[in-house]
Amino acid sequence: MKYFSLIVLFILFSCGNKEDILLPKATTTIVKNVEDHSPIYIFFRTNEKDTLAEVNRKNSIISTNWIFNIDKRLPLRLVIPEVMKLQQKKREEKAHKNEKAQNYYSYADTIGKNLAFIPFTNVYYKLEKPKSGIVVFFTKNNVVLVDNIRVKKEELLAYLNKVPSDKPNIYVFCFDKDLSFGSYIQYKIFLQSLKFSKLKQELEYIY
Repeated sequence: MKYFSLIVLFILFSCGNKEDILLPKATTTIVKNVEDHSPIYIFFRTNEKDTLAEVNRKNSIISTNWIFNIDKRLPLRLVIPEVMKLQQKKREEKAHKNEKAQNYYSYADTIGKNLAFIPFTNVYYKLEKPKSGIVVFFTKNNVVLVDNIRVKKEELLAYLNKVPSDKPNIYVFCFDKDLSFGSYIQYKIFLQSLKFSKLKQELEYIY
């Protein structure tokens, strides 16, 4: 427990005094350790009635693994455009490119009491609705829709396995643009737990 608290404090104060980030929380660890990494922070800010996402990547090194520490309160409509810019910068780097370097989101495992990570290096985001495929849409109200049909989260895998088709189904992940980043991470961990190979995990739509 003491070790876990020290890790969280490092995240909260590593950018200077009173610079706080509320990390997403989950009850399982996808990746526990990441070596040779650089931190990127996306802070939750307010300006009167507006919510802002403030990026700090001054300590990031292009050839290392990047760990994105993102405040769980931020909506995806603010987070994902910033993530896309950083992804693109790293993908286009030529001089110091490291093919083995990965990108991870950080979160707190409340059961294991440790900082944990989920990889997203190969994910490409699109800020639009998909034009094809069976849409698995995660709303900000904790509702899952499959082609606009409401499906209980715990029944999602069984439902997807029974979707009729005369050709191989292609499923796509879609997320409500107003979904909080904290809920997004919980959904991503849930989807990994399904181990459903037909889901196109390399492409995600935010709208």
